[in-house]
Amino acid sequence: MSIMRFMTNTDNRPVTSTSSARISYFATPTELQEPLFDSSGMSRDNIRRHVRQERNSLSTEEQSQLALIASRHMLAEIQAQSAQHVAVYLTHDGELATQKLIDALWELNINVYLPLIHPFCKGHLLFVRYDRDSVMVKNQYGISEPKLNVQHVITVEQLDMIITPMVAFDEHGNRMGMGGGYYDRTLAQVVNNKPLAVGFAHDCQEVSQVPTDFWDVPLPVIITPTRRLAI
Repeated sequence: MSIMRFMTNTDNRPVTSTSSARISYFATPTELQEPLFDSSGMSRDNIRRHVRQERNSLSTEEQSQLALIASRHMLAEIQAQSAQHVAVYLTHDGELATQKLIDALWELNINVYLPLIHPFCKGHLLFVRYDRDSVMVKNQYGISEPKLNVQHVITVEQLDMIITPMVAFDEHGNRMGMGGGYYDRTLAQVVNNKPLAVGFAHDCQEVSQVPTDFWDVPLPVIITPTRRLAI
């Protein structure tokens, strides 16, 4: 069953857009966010600083409610793609919480994987199966990750979906991470949207323009609490 509602005008005609993105709205127009933050001409560091401040200003109750709503939409996306091997992330620094989504995936017997900083290949990630009884350790950034077990490692090509965290994004699918390039190097391995990379973010993380470099890989789909952007 689809949980998606398309944004309409008062006379129920679909809203048209000059953007190349196809935007499906989960909320009515009155529930949508305020005008986008104008990031044109700003440095990456200044955009990161602004967006992190915005998402960390959300109250605990707001964080919980928004994460629940967004997780329902993401679960619908996963089921629509018939994904059985899904890479997720554990929440850090005000990111949309993923634990409720992970719990739902476990209940559906969908395999969950978490990123792990590669111990031998600097700047790269491994993806390791995450179960209820996984032994967890803290990485160099203080983020929990499964203890490395080579029997639980999956290649990027074997994944069906990578749910991708980010600091900021724009309507063209451009994303900005924390600056380490870990997910940039991972997304560079994606061929013909296999696996499908799906961004997961608060609405307040959208900006008017994300500065890009030649190595940046735009995301084909981004899910927020209020909408689905498909590029």
